[in-house]
Amino acid sequence: MLNPPRRTVLARLAAGSLGLLAAASLQAQEVTLKVHHFLAPTSNIHENLIQPWCAKVQKESAGKLKCQLYPAMQLGGTPPQLFDQARDGTVDIVWTVPTYQAGRFPKTEVFEMPFLTEHAERASPALYEYVQKNALDEYRGVKPLFLHVNDGNILHMGKVAVRRLEDLKGLKVRAPTRLGTRILSALGATPIQMPVPAVPEAIAKGVVDGAMLPWEVATSLKMQEIAKAHVETPAGHPKISTITFALVMNQAKYDGLPADLKKVIDANSGVETSRWAGKVADAALAPARKIALDRGNTFVTLSAEETRRWVEATAQVDDEWVREVSARGINGKALLDDAKALIRKQP
Repeated sequence: MLNPPRRTVLARLAAGSLGLLAAASLQAQEVTLKVHHFLAPTSNIHENLIQPWCAKVQKESAGKLKCQLYPAMQLGGTPPQLFDQARDGTVDIVWTVPTYQAGRFPKTEVFEMPFLTEHAERASPALYEYVQKNALDEYRGVKPLFLHVNDGNILHMGKVAVRRLEDLKGLKVRAPTRLGTRILSALGATPIQMPVPAVPEAIAKGVVDGAMLPWEVATSLKMQEIAKAHVETPAGHPKISTITFALVMNQAKYDGLPADLKKVIDANSGVETSRWAGKVADAALAPARKIALDRGNTFVTLSAEETRRWVEATAQVDDEWVREVSARGINGKALLDDAKALIRKQP
């Protein structure tokens, strides 16, 4: 038999072990999510979308879920590689432009068609619904938390104030994505595709004459100082183009969360979170535009007739996309019609 002192020692050891197991179990419930994206920490998206989303998730999980933010590609790689960083588990969550990878997201890129969207708050929930319905196969390995578009691309020109379709001929203009390239080509410009962080230097050095960009990102890029002219469509008319964005999470990371933390992630995902993301993008438009106005920059609002000419010139982009994806066994016309219907049904 064990003598009493030894039993006491073993009991204390057992109690200590249980305490350590309990502490380890509690610690296991605390999850730090590595979040990576390509914009600056001063950008509208970082300050008003990603940071607040992370703060809300942390609060609703009672501190069990925390984000470790890495803006401006601090973990390495290039913006087109972000999606695969999340899919492969290099990071837990990324905010990215899926269509930076040309041809890989043909169903998603339908929302980047010319003159399709006017407001991000309206188009973003439509994009989320559309992907859930039609394009989840493009997101294997990740869980889309929310999707959104920007406030709409306009032309920010370094020196030349484009007023008519003919003025674009021969000008080198930054294109954000594959469809952006096709849109600019249809308008007569020479598209140069590059991620957004490279745009300011490219315009300043004359590598490009202008850029297809939204107002939402202009301020963090100091585009109001670099560009001297801004070309817009009339009020109430869809913008020249847009870009699709996604906050996606590594699927295995999500699957490994306990049920209570999955519930928090789910509550901050989906249609309404996508609508909020669009609202954040739209909210940056007016103040960014005012900075350019106050600097005395030139503003060109296309006339109704000139806008009609631009719409007609880019109509082929829709047709080419439908033919291209249909050749891959995808019903392009049905997808385009569905995207338009989902946007129309939004309040």
